Amino acid sequence: MKGNMLVISGPSGSGKSSLMNEMIKRVDNIYFSISTTTRLKREGEIEGVNYHYISKDEFENDIEKGFFLEWAKVHDSYYGTSLKLISKALQNNKLVIFDIDVQGYKIIKKKFGNDISSVFLTTQNRTELKFRLTKRGTDSKKTVEKRINNALVEMAKIEEYDYLLVNENFEKTLEKLISIAISSKCKVHSFDIKEFMGMWTS
Repeated sequence: MKGNMLVISGPSGSGKSSLMNEMIKRVDNIYFSISTTTRLKREGEIEGVNYHYISKDEFENDIEKGFFLEWAKVHDSYYGTSLKLISKALQNNKLVIFDIDVQGYKIIKKKFGNDISSVFLTTQNRTELKFRLTKRGTDSKKTVEKRINNALVEMAKIEEYDYLLVNENFEKTLEKLISIAISSKCKVHSFDIKEFMGMWTS
């Protein structure tokens, strides 16, 4: 058996972070995909929690070798998703969790195909999303409206996902997300079928 991957996407304010943080506590053998960067570690940040921190030379060398699923350069610093870390987690039979937007999902789906399970998480309607974004008090009115508009673009991609979760009740949504995570480990693509059949017929 090998590891497998679960992508979770959805609008800002839908509850992704809270749900994933709780799921990670309750499901064994999970690796949460964390970006790699060349920028300096800031005060209070922790290696392997906030980012994986590497040198510019190492990052550029890995780019040349094709070791990044995706990467970008922002303000003279590189950011990217390392395939080396993902491959290591899969070899250790872990469930790799990605918190990415619809564009990132498109890239991962193209790379890994049926090895991926995917969930789109959202609120029951636009009014509720706006209420949550406003209630948390971290964004200006203009930023909230921008997030709502971005959500409308993301919602148009729902049919590209395997599962849709409407986060009306945290505990019930968490229960469904955990069920999806556990069942994804049983997908046929998570097994080396040739090896399995050899063992089964011996």
